[in-house]
Amino acid sequence: GRARPGDELAALSGAAARPPAPRGRGGARAAAAGTISEGASGECRVLPSTRATGPRKFDEIKKANQAAAKKLVEDQLSSSSEDDDEDAEAKQGKILDKTFTIYTSQTDGDASELERTRQYMNEAFQSGAMTCLICIASVKRNQAVWSCCGCFCIFHLVCIQKWAKDSLFLLSSPLTDDDFGKKDYPWPCPKCRFEYKRSETPSRYYCYCGKVENPSVDPWLVPHSCGQICEREFKPSCGHKCLLLCHPGPCPPCPKMVTTTCHCKKAKPVPRRCSAKEWSCRLPCGRTLLCGQHACENPCHAGDCQPCPRVSKQRCVCGRQTAERLCASPQWQCDQVCGKCLPCGNHTCEQICHAGPCGDCPRSGKRSCPCGKTKFSLPCTEDVPTCGDSCDKVLECGIHKCSQRCHRGPCEICRQEVEKQCRCGKHTKRMPCHKPYLCETKCTKIRDCQKHQCRRKCCSGNCPPCDQVCGRTLGCRNHKCPSGCHRGSCNPCPETVDVKCNCGKTSIKVPCGRERTIRPPKCKQLCSRPPTCHHSTQEKHYCHFGQCPPCRQPCQKILTCGHLCPVSCHDEALVKQPGLHQSAGPWEQPSEPAFIQTALPCPPCEVPIPVECLGQHEVSLLPCHSAHPYSCKRFCGRLLDCQNHTCMEECHHVTKLNSSADVKKAGPECSQCEEECTKPRPAGCPHRCVLPCHPGDCPSCLQMLKIKCHCKLSVLYIECLKLTCADLKEKELLTSCKNQCPKELPCGHRCKEICHSGSCPLNCSQKVKLRCLCKRLKKEVQCSKIQEGQVSLECDALCKEMKRKAYEIKEAEAKAALEEEKRRQQAELEAFENRLKGRRKNKRRKDEVEVEQSSWQKYKNLIMLPVFGVAVVMV
Repeated sequence: GRARPGDELAALSGAAARPPAPRGRGGARAAAAGTISEGASGECRVLPSTRATGPRKFDEIKKANQAAAKKLVEDQLSSSSEDDDEDAEAKQGKILDKTFTIYTSQTDGDASELERTRQYMNEAFQSGAMTCLICIASVKRNQAVWSCCGCFCIFHLVCIQKWAKDSLFLLSSPLTDDDFGKKDYPWPCPKCRFEYKRSETPSRYYCYCGKVENPSVDPWLVPHSCGQICEREFKPSCGHKCLLLCHPGPCPPCPKMVTTTCHCKKAKPVPRRCSAKEWSCRLPCGRTLLCGQHACENPCHAGDCQPCPRVSKQRCVCGRQTAERLCASPQWQCDQVCGKCLPCGNHTCEQICHAGPCGDCPRSGKRSCPCGKTKFSLPCTEDVPTCGDSCDKVLECGIHKCSQRCHRGPCEICRQEVEKQCRCGKHTKRMPCHKPYLCETKCTKIRDCQKHQCRRKCCSGNCPPCDQVCGRTLGCRNHKCPSGCHRGSCNPCPETVDVKCNCGKTSIKVPCGRERTIRPPKCKQLCSRPPTCHHSTQEKHYCHFGQCPPCRQPCQKILTCGHLCPVSCHDEALVKQPGLHQSAGPWEQPSEPAFIQTALPCPPCEVPIPVECLGQHEVSLLPCHSAHPYSCKRFCGRLLDCQNHTCMEECHHVTKLNSSADVKKAGPECSQCEEECTKPRPAGCPHRCVLPCHPGDCPSCLQMLKIKCHCKLSVLYIECLKLTCADLKEKELLTSCKNQCPKELPCGHRCKEICHSGSCPLNCSQKVKLRCLCKRLKKEVQCSKIQEGQVSLECDALCKEMKRKAYEIKEAEAKAALEEEKRRQQAELEAFENRLKGRRKNKRRKDEVEVEQSSWQKYKNLIMLPVFGVAVVMV
């Protein structure tokens, strides 16, 4: 049986209740070897133990206990796993569609012929539907199985091997027949009794189609399937092979298209499914019946025609009587004796109505006496006499012969007295030969059931099979074995049990004994239980066992505010109630919280209500239970009495003095303005308003401004009101010191204007000297004309002549310098050549050549040339 969740929880709780080993100095090391015991002297010693204890073990047990408790609570809370079932159904549907793809492609999507195969495949997927009838246990995906080719029932491979072995042993037992061991007896299928030879006993695990040995477990294939095309021959054989993927159960009808004619061969050939290639055109058959007179009037059919159904007058075999009989049976016999005279002329034929000649007289020819020892040749009218010799026929006892003389009729019984032995061979007695002798001794041998004694009086030793009923409880635990007493395991219970859903409208048939462990079928009917909450109807859900799931409909109770409660129904809410028991120590497992069903009050109303803030800044949607004026946390923003600033306090309530007051005007609750006047001053006025923050315009500024003039040399004191109210010309005059402008013009002369603003004028009237390029000629002109480029002074002929002579002097100097450089290089070359000849090997020699400068080179910079009366110094 399957373990109950409560047993597992109790086991875990019991394990958790054992305290762990104490921990102290060296306690962890001692806990690994055994438990710690404290003696009378207070010394700790380690006791050997095979059970490992400690905090780690305690934590493991605690986690396992909590997981089991959590699972138990989840099982109690959840009424069904519809989501998991839907996922499993979707996956199962994909696998079935994949298996049937090739077949449906041949039938243009028609899957009506696959219902039987689909039923077997659904049972292969359904939990607990595939049950081994031998061990009454579920067949799992990873177990080796064997499928019967007659009924397609699936058994565990180990179970069917044991079944075949036991069946062959019982059949070949010498207690039932002496020659059983010499014959090859078959063994039957446990369900359909289809017989298999001894050589057909399964020894290996194959897939359904028999191609793959030990097929691997694939979650996307049918259990115990290899996933390849089946390719088994159809039954009855048509020459084609199965197109489905490897599958349990029988192969579907052949989907191939063939061209065939009807049974009577009258209609034209038409394309049809190979599985339905035999068809009828529904026309009269027309074939001649066996009577030879009529034709078959039945619609076109398969096989031989039925006997002729018509009635006609027919004579019997002897021809004496005529009767109306079926045309299909023309020969019949009447009940009259033939009565014809035999060839002897003395006797008549005693046979009943027959055909043909009557034959010779049975009393003609040689005849024997009653004992058969003497033969006589007598006419048929005379009887054969007795011969007078002894009869000597073997009597019924089979031992003695008849001692009477030859006589007619049967011999009498044997009356000789003989020493007879009883059937069991234990006793002897003298008695008439014709009487059987049976003693009163009862047989003590054990019958073939190996349980009961024979107990038959005077048994010959070949005890009959046990005639008692087996009566042992079958594996289903519901019925007893109805067979005769036998050896070995009883046959599986042939009964089936309906496992129904809670409402009883959906059921599945399972082998007897599996109804206690198999999962109930999934019912698609709606649950019909009345609601347990305040609703009139419960939420629609499928049929289930246990409590209905919590109601998820809106509560819809009327709240105190008048709205309806929108949350899910909470009349039967599960509330965790922690245990009140306090643990005695860390070794004691804390009690798990209990869940109780109780009605919870409706939560506060959450309907959004538009509410205006205290300062009337905004309108927000607030839950109904907290719908009252609130502070929006903004600044008040109402205009204060100064008409310049707003209230900077947080949003607050404002009392309206009259109904016609402006909603933006500050009230008595608003703050008072304590700021200085921040109104903009006239352009150029740097002073603040002397009044505090006030409405209206500020008074005129009467303070004196200390500013510098345009030239920044003098400090002027001017009244602020005059300066700010003056126009541009007046401001220019007020800020001028009336002195000459000290700024320099671009030409380097001082500005001649009175102190002014902006840039100085560029028309300088100062007289300056203008020279030519060689600085020899000069002339006085106005500075502004020179700047504008209107006046220029060119060199004359004398200036040009002086430039030419100076150029000639430079050319002569350059030429003399070139010749001097050539002489120096020649002297260096000669010194180098002398050094190469090695004239002075051990002395240092300075290769210096002193070149004496000429007088021209020494005094050329001090020459003064008179040119046109002007002394020119050549530098």
